[in-house]
Amino acid sequence: MVVLRGNHLLNFNYMKEKSKGLGDSIEKFTKATGIKKIVDTVNRARGKKDCGCNKRKNSLNEMFPYKK
Repeated sequence: MVVLRGNHLLNFNYMKEKSKGLGDSIEKFTKATGIKKIVDTVNRARGKKDCGCNKRKNSLNEMFPYKK
C-alpha cells in the first residue's frame, strides 16, 4: 500500500506480503487503520503484554486459508 502524505510516498512493509488467510487480512486492516496501535497501548496500560492477536490470526488463517 502506498500513501501520499505531502510530497512523500510512504510504503508500508506489512502490505507487501500476500495474505495467507483471513487472519493476515484482518491484521493488515487493523495496522492500516491504527486499531492495532490503540489495542497495544491499552493492553500495556492494563499491564498485559500479549493480547492474543497472533494466536487469533493463526487460527483464522488455518480456518479460512486463501490458497492451499
